[in-house]
Amino acid sequence: MIVVPFWDYSNSVRVIAIRNLRDFWEIHPEAEVPLKAWLDEARAASWQTPADIKARYANASILKSRRVVFNIKGNDYRLIVAVAYQFGAIYIKFVGTHKQYAAINADTVEIDS
Repeated sequence: MIVVPFWDYSNSVRVIAIRNLRDFWEIHPEAEVPLKAWLDEARAASWQTPADIKARYANASILKSRRVVFNIKGNDYRLIVAVAYQFGAIYIKFVGTHKQYAAINADTVEIDS
């Protein structure tokens, strides 16, 4: 008999592509603590709608295609994620400086892996 493990994700959000955050804070060490704080909060969140995100992060920008832009470290950095509300997952799409953010299309950007 094959036993399939069961994980209850109802109380936590899975963040996918965390390595991209780590790679970024290795280049920008001053971003490490704020990104880790965001990561801890995101993992503990139970966001069901964009309004849930706005309730916690009033300065977050809700974009089309379930994308959200977060200001990190007083808006020195920008983090773009796609939120799969139904599955409780967040996909890192972009992390960069404010200047780098100005050069991309937040609606379509994908992190280079």
